[in-house]
Order: sequence, then structure tokens, then C-alpha cells
Amino acid sequence: MSWEQVYEQWINEENIPENLKKELIDLKGNPEKCEDAFYAPLEFGTAGMRGILGAGINRMNIFTIRQATEGLARFMDAEGPEAKRRGVAIAYDSRHMSPEFAMEAAKTLAQHDIPAFVFESLRPTPELSFAVRHLNAFSGIMITASHNPAAYNGYKVYGADGGQMPPADADALTKYVREIENPLKVEVLTDDQAKTSNLITIIGEEVDTAYLKEVKKVTINQELINDMGKELKLVYTPLHGTGKMLGEKALKQAGFEKFVLVPEQAIADPDFTTVKSPNPEEHSAFEYAIRLGEKEDADLLIATDPDADRLGAAVRLPDGSYQVLTGNQLGSIMIQYILEAHKQAGTLPENAVVLKSIVSSELATAIAAKYNTKMVDVLTGFKFIAEKIEQYEEDHSQTFMFGFEESYGYLVKSFVRDKDAIQALVLLAEVAAFYKKQGKTLYDGLQDIFKEYGYFEEKTISVTLSGIEGSEKIKALMKKFREEAPTSFANINVTQTEDFKELTKTSADGKVEALTTPPSDVLKYFLEDGSWIAIRPSGTEPKIKFYLATKADSQLEADQKIKNFEQAVNALTE
Repeated sequence: MSWEQVYEQWINEENIPENLKKELIDLKGNPEKCEDAFYAPLEFGTAGMRGILGAGINRMNIFTIRQATEGLARFMDAEGPEAKRRGVAIAYDSRHMSPEFAMEAAKTLAQHDIPAFVFESLRPTPELSFAVRHLNAFSGIMITASHNPAAYNGYKVYGADGGQMPPADADALTKYVREIENPLKVEVLTDDQAKTSNLITIIGEEVDTAYLKEVKKVTINQELINDMGKELKLVYTPLHGTGKMLGEKALKQAGFEKFVLVPEQAIADPDFTTVKSPNPEEHSAFEYAIRLGEKEDADLLIATDPDADRLGAAVRLPDGSYQVLTGNQLGSIMIQYILEAHKQAGTLPENAVVLKSIVSSELATAIAAKYNTKMVDVLTGFKFIAEKIEQYEEDHSQTFMFGFEESYGYLVKSFVRDKDAIQALVLLAEVAAFYKKQGKTLYDGLQDIFKEYGYFEEKTISVTLSGIEGSEKIKALMKKFREEAPTSFANINVTQTEDFKELTKTSADGKVEALTTPPSDVLKYFLEDGSWIAIRPSGTEPKIKFYLATKADSQLEADQKIKNFEQAVNALTE
């Protein structure tokens, strides 16, 4: 069926809500926009989808939500009565249509006699992960577009372990979703039926209490916090999202008293009025926090994204200004503290393990090695970290200490199986208290780490290529890098290339070995000076990402290397 025929199907549908009907009429006068909304279904992959809100099969709306949930319901039907009995936990963030999408999902599940446990109001993604485990649900749904701009929303599916679905289950679920030819015809409970259905249960405070009880275990040195909790000055912004309630409670219960919230950004606002993008990776997201930090003379500024799974921070420099740290720097600081604190307390296990993604800093690996702690690299996507945690709990081969991705995602304790900015908020405050007791800032702590391990520097270049044309450009770029493999970057020779799609590791002399990870569309080049460069299309956004990483004897030298690599990559993509 052509996109024009699908459009006609939608505009002639009787049950289209008024807001979507109006948009469909407007689209008729703009063929280019109309084609983009209808040329292909919104991609459902890696157990979820994300897109612009609006009418059409390539947009986020109640019908694409119903289609995705119908696929999940059919998946659960095939798994049998026990899976259906356990049901699905559902949470949502502060975005436009998030509460409505959550209830549409519940109504779709109920049509299949599958119970849904829906949070009474907005909650963070990590609490949804926790709720799946706490309620012994078979699955979870999180309505969120994470740190994307206000025009977006999304839908993520979780497995019974509380992690995003692993590849085998995700592929099976995706198959069921794609088998649904017409999302307009998916049957759901009516609003009146939903109000009286015993298959839809509203949850809230009891799960909050249970989650916060587990968050207490994030603290390693309570004596330190008892001593410094009244001294550390902290500014926290939830960037108009879900982090405020639990973040505030978590800090208070840990013993931190001198923290203030950025008032303008403590309001749940689906338009994210005070920021261009509610992304703690962006320095501009800290504008309000920096202003308040300067007024309060704060030691540390922390921001969480709208669904509170990612955390960013800015540290005070010697001149009183603030510097936003990278995700790699934050991860390394936390690993250093966790391992050292446990070593001092005599609680560092012999089989300790830290997990990180293949595109995250090797500084973390160097730190782990000092403490005789194993570092395991996994594919990008926190579900791969969750899979490893599950494996270790089953075979007792390793004891999980920390997991992180360079994209500002951290997990301290495994009662959650996804990135958890609430846990990271509490831990990072403890780390800042540790340095403050020594008369230092987190910036000083980072400099100490560099002096000991070397000056590691990383940079991620994200190129946004939207729409049909953008998708084709991304595929063409990946094809080009595979067919015309670079032999050097910035005059530094490539010594080894890893292709995670073909599962090959090829050395400069042509020797080929097999990779043992699941397949993924990633290329990684190792250079003769110890630097590396990786390339991957984003799984959730219309972007292609280039990861640059190096190590040098000084910050100046590391910065220059990164600049050279950036110029080399830009030249190759022109």
C-alpha cells in the first residue's frame, strides 16, 4: 500500500480524535510533510520506539501506541497464562500525551485480559525498572522520549528482569508489532470500561517507599555524610522532568541538607520552557543551575533528564566558575570512589566487576585494573549491562560494583536494571562530600585521577540526519566506512578494526578473528598510539555518532589530538 493510500485510510477513519483529524487535514496541503508522516511505520526496534508527536504511522499517537502494545499483548499470549497473569507495569514522564499514552497501553492490554499496573502520576524510568521486579510483572512499559526535545515522545519495553528487552525477546516482540497491518483497527477497552476494569490497577506510594528503601543502600560511607552532609552545597535541577520528588527524598534520606532545587526547572513542563533541549549532556541545560550555583556558592551542580535515567554535573573550578563534566569523567570519578571506599572498608569483593559500553572511556578500565577489578565491555544499550548483571547473579562468577555508558547513564546497585540518575545523584553527592572533607572539589579529584592514570580525553560528535533522506545518508555513510576502510586518522595508523555487524576483528596485517558479542551496527578503529574511534547510528534518534578517544601526558596534548581526530572525521564524512 502506498503512503497516499495509508493517508486516505486515516483521514476516512471515523474514530480519529479531533486533534489528529485537524492535523490530517492540514497535512493534505503539504505533500512533503504528509509523505514523511506516512511513508513507513515508526521504527520499532531494540524493544521500543521514539518519534515526533502527530498523526500518521511514522508519528507517536494513540494508534501507534496501541499497535506497539498489541504486539506486546500477542507476545505475552504466546508465552502462556503465567506471563499474562503477572501483567505489565506502566510509567510515564512529563511529556505531552504521556499520561494518555500510558492509559492507552493499559486499555490495549486489558482487551487481552492482561493486568496493567499504572503509576498514578509521572515517575522516573529507573522506578519503572524497579517496579517490574518489585511487582513480579512479566514486562514493563515506559512512556518517555528521554532527553529529546518537546516535540517527541517514546515507548520502551522492559523484560521480567527489569532491563530493556534483550535482543532475542526484542526481535520476537518486533515481529508481532510489525504483523499488525492497520493500527487503526486495534481493539481497546472504552474509557468507561477502563474505569471499572479490575485489570487496571493504579500504583504509586507503596512502590516509591520500596524504591527509596533500596536507594539507602547506595550510600557507602554514612559516617562521611553524617559529618559533611550539612556542609556540602548542592544545586539540583530535574529539567522539568520526573526527578524532583524522588531525587529530593533520596538526598534527604541520605543526609544531605544543603541542597536547593532550581525553582524554574522543578516544575514538570512538557514544553521544557527554560531549555532548548532537556539534555544534561548539553552545557546550555546548566544555564539556570550555574546562575543559582554562583548565588549559593555551590560545590556541585547536578541535572537529570526528563525521565531521570541520565545525570550530568558541573563542578566548581578554582576561579569560581563551573565546568560541565563529560559522562566518561563522571563515570570514572564514581568508579574511583566506589572501589577505593570499599577497599578502605574491607568490603571490596575478590570477584568485583565493573561494566561499561564499548564506546566508553578506557580511563575506567585503568582505574579498575588498579583495584584488581575486572572490566567488562558490552554493546551500547543498558540492556546489555542488565544482561550481564543477571548472568552474574545466576552463576555467582562476579560481584557487580558499577555500570556506566559515556552518554551519562550510571547504575550503582542492581535493584534497578537500567540507568538510574536517582542512585547516581546520591552517590555523586557522597563523592563530592569526600573531596570537600579534604578541602577539595570534584574538579580537584578529577585532576588527581588524571595525574595518576594519564590524561584521557573523549568527544562524541552527533550528526542529525532526519527524515527519509537522512536515514538513507546514515546507511550510505556506514556502507562507505565498511567498503573504504580508513587506514589512518590524523596521520596515526589504524592497527585494528572491529566490525560489530560482521562480528570481525581485523588487524592491519589482514589477520581476522571473530567477535563474540551480539551483532550491532558499530565500527571501532584502534590506532597505534592507543587512541580509538568508533562509529554507530543511534538506535533511538535520527543520528550517526562518532566517538573519539585518546590518552596523552598532558591535557593540552590530549585536547590537540581530539581536535585532529575531529578534523579527520569531518573530512571523511563530507
